[in-house]
Amino acid sequence: MERVSTTRAESEEVADGVHLAPLSTGNRAGMIYWRIEPGATLPVHAHANEQLGFVLDGELTAIAEDEEYELSAGDAYLFRSDERHGAENRSAEDAVGLGVLAPPRDEPEWRRQPSAVEDP
Repeated sequence: MERVSTTRAESEEVADGVHLAPLSTGNRAGMIYWRIEPGATLPVHAHANEQLGFVLDGELTAIAEDEEYELSAGDAYLFRSDERHGAENRSAEDAVGLGVLAPPRDEPEWRRQPSAVEDP
């Protein structure tokens, strides 16, 4: 058995104000813990994986195929394979949840790339 706590999972800011922490990952599915700060946007993207999830805390506007859906704590969601989707946190509080991707996903193409210019 593998056990990973959200309090100890290594989180990475993958876009401004968007934090992802990988939790358990198997051969057929992977789970992530996500946190989106107020005013932050998860860029619209698509991938071959199915993605389902659950909002644990806060509110979020999900964008799927150019339609908007308001999600709040207690809501579950599903993005089908190759469905264009993203999210915005238009509230004043963090939005927090869990996502499961099947099969597990590699690096997202929208992940913030390190700057090519080194700071002195």
